[in-house]
Amino acid sequence: MNLLDAITAFVRVAELGSYTRAAEALDLSRTRLSRQVMALEEHLGVRLLQRTTRRLHLTEAGERYLARAQGILQALEEAEIEVGRGSSEIRGRLRINGPMSFGVRHLAPQVARFMVEHPALEVRLDLNDRRVDLLEEGYDLAIRIGSLPDSSLVARRLARCRLLLCASPGYLAKHGAPRDLDDLEKHQCLRYRTGLGSGDWQFGGRGLAVRGPLESNNGDVLTHAAEAGLGIVQQPSFLITDSLLSGRLVPLLTEEAPLFLDIHGIYPARRHLPAKVERFLDWLAATWGEPPSWERELGL
Repeated sequence: MNLLDAITAFVRVAELGSYTRAAEALDLSRTRLSRQVMALEEHLGVRLLQRTTRRLHLTEAGERYLARAQGILQALEEAEIEVGRGSSEIRGRLRINGPMSFGVRHLAPQVARFMVEHPALEVRLDLNDRRVDLLEEGYDLAIRIGSLPDSSLVARRLARCRLLLCASPGYLAKHGAPRDLDDLEKHQCLRYRTGLGSGDWQFGGRGLAVRGPLESNNGDVLTHAAEAGLGIVQQPSFLITDSLLSGRLVPLLTEEAPLFLDIHGIYPARRHLPAKVERFLDWLAATWGEPPSWERELGL
């Protein structure tokens, strides 16, 4: 039995209240995780967890051991951080979450480049558009775009991207270009739908009600629809760089004050930020830049 692995397994099960969620967080099979906890109980000669049909309960011995075990793991992590700050090599496992479309285009390539620079590092990169719980699901950091809800997490701004209005040459030839923001209400508009519903388009502090034939919770769907001439779309620059460079989409109302979305790296609050997280965030901030690299291609 690897005692440290077994202690880590027990702590995650106790913190998450589930063998299944702990196994996902540690990237282990549920069977292997269960065996590690059982081996730790045999090693200590006490039962740490009591399982019922509904949930897991810590025994009295388990509660005492959990407090000490958490302190041990924290002390080991802090020692690793102190050593890591004095070394150019980063090792260990880095667990990252990011949004799907942005992640494929701009996060995944930087993860690959960073791993080439640090071959001892292992990375788990999950892309999806839901708001994950970093602590519960075991992520070291996540990339979030747009406004952030209040939370105990720490946020670091890495870049800012513009929101752009655009349409295809075919749509503009048929319907004409909007002359101002108010004119958008007369046009077919393709709307992004969030989990809270389909809202107005925002321009500074002003909301504008728009209508059109399509709404979607995925920006790539809307981009394809705009290229097909179905309407005007409001998209972050990272989604439409290729479309604008190729001429498949044309920017609109460029004289209006630009709107921006902040791109943040978020991570759990800790006394010491792990070196692998800090170095990766530094890497992203430097490579994306201000303005971000994809907007420099557009001359913005």
